[in-house]
Amino acid sequence: MTVDSPHTTPRVTAQAAGQGGFTPVERLEGATPVLDPLAALRSDSDPATDVYLTGTVFLDIILTGLDSAPVRGTESWARGMGSSPGGIANMATALARLGLRTSLAAAFGDDMYGEYCWESLSRGEGIDLSLSRTVPGWHSPVTVSMAYEGERTMVSHGHEAPPPEEPAPECPPPARACVALLVPGKQEEWIATAARRGSRVFADVGWDDTGRWDPADLADLEHCEAFLPNAEEAMRYTRTDCPRAAARALADKVPLAVVTMGERGAYAVDGRTGECAEVPAIVVEALDPTGAGDVFVAGFVTGTLAEWPLADRLAFAGLTAALSVQEFGGSLSAPGWVEIAAWWQHVRAYNDQSAVTLRRYAFLDGLLPAAPRPWPLRRAVPTLGFRHS
Repeated sequence: MTVDSPHTTPRVTAQAAGQGGFTPVERLEGATPVLDPLAALRSDSDPATDVYLTGTVFLDIILTGLDSAPVRGTESWARGMGSSPGGIANMATALARLGLRTSLAAAFGDDMYGEYCWESLSRGEGIDLSLSRTVPGWHSPVTVSMAYEGERTMVSHGHEAPPPEEPAPECPPPARACVALLVPGKQEEWIATAARRGSRVFADVGWDDTGRWDPADLADLEHCEAFLPNAEEAMRYTRTDCPRAAARALADKVPLAVVTMGERGAYAVDGRTGECAEVPAIVVEALDPTGAGDVFVAGFVTGTLAEWPLADRLAFAGLTAALSVQEFGGSLSAPGWVEIAAWWQHVRAYNDQSAVTLRRYAFLDGLLPAAPRPWPLRRAVPTLGFRHS
């Protein structure tokens, strides 16, 4: 049997105000105050949801400060540790913190991990979980992520959630956009349904464990507006040896191909217009790269729905991803508008970014909020909570 979450989510109104066309939006109790990047585009006929996602929510335990990879037969001590919702929660949180009305359909365990993740996403971030469910007797999936030398190694454990006994709500709901994680060789009916109903579908892809790397295994690409693989994935699927060549080849299969290149930035090709854009990576001191790819996708989706130029979307996505790696965890490391504004103020005041970077991000002047934040973003903490006497 499945049950609705026992937790209520009272609603209050955010009082933050900004400039550049943004307006305050309603938030859930405890949620980050955000500004609406789509304010100038909204109408009464719009769907209630900006972005719909579905997938698995993990409880992430992140270990940082390791000098090297763990060695078999030895004990390694980490100097830092954080816990936060992970998996699909990474992207859902990043979207919500950028002001998009985000709906997530996922299964949650009825253990303490599941309760923490539900509360963190719903009450803490204002994510709509009305299409999610709590599964009695099912424990939450867990990932332990170890960050070292600019990379991370992950170990996960979990079981597939049992199907609901009651009829599931209609999914996907009407939405401006959907984000899908493509699984090689597997088609998801909801992706085609979303595209048919007018949602713009943005697709990411995981590592192909079969080793085939056959573009034919990504049949759902025909329903997608944009495809955002990393350089290694893109080159394997296109049999090319250059990320830019891979992006151009992928643009023959999907209207918009975006290839992330790590420290080298990102490259995009719009197959409809022939426009290309390349943006270098932002220089930051990385603490934990977990979830940076999800944050990049969230930033790019935000810019696309707001109808920004291609190069601005690409730059904004890279910036949000770069800011996220300076904090613990994949979901709670995602920046909000005030954090982006703080970065922009800093780089203009200090000489730690190139002149090219300053010119590239000049578009932020007309977008960012000026109001101070009356409360901080939630960040990953070493444990789920303390008992108070």
